[in-house]
Amino acid sequence: MAKEIERKFLVDKDKLPPLSNPQNIIQGYIPSSNATVRVRINNDKAFLTLKGKTKGISRSEFEYPIPIEDAKDILDELCIKPYIEKKRYNIHIGKHIWEIDVFEGQHEGLIVAEIELSSEDEAFEKPSWVIKDVSHDYRYKNAYLVKHSSKDLI
Repeated sequence: MAKEIERKFLVDKDKLPPLSNPQNIIQGYIPSSNATVRVRINNDKAFLTLKGKTKGISRSEFEYPIPIEDAKDILDELCIKPYIEKKRYNIHIGKHIWEIDVFEGQHEGLIVAEIELSSEDEAFEKPSWVIKDVSHDYRYKNAYLVKHSSKDLI
């Protein structure tokens, strides 16, 4: 079973280094009570992802490539609207890759950084632009944001 171990942080946009090479992401969520079911289009590729319940900062994750036309149909026919729209930038710091998500659309102004770890207690270097750990705050999960405004979070 695949496992996702992830820390999530709010970002001070004024301290971010210049960002380049964005990934344009549109993602939607299919309602489910037992798992998070996500469809994502990332530039010219598409994926179906299933995620289990979070325990600490870990959860099971299964991701499969799907045809982009299928992803568009699934987004249109099965997913909660509006979708999550964001630009993702990768920054290498030490041995880790930080994913910086700059939200657009209904969540414009929200910037979240994620780092995937090999264990929950793995040490990592925190950049100066990281301002608040929101790893345990469900309101910053994309599956929550798709149904709620982020204006009270920013």
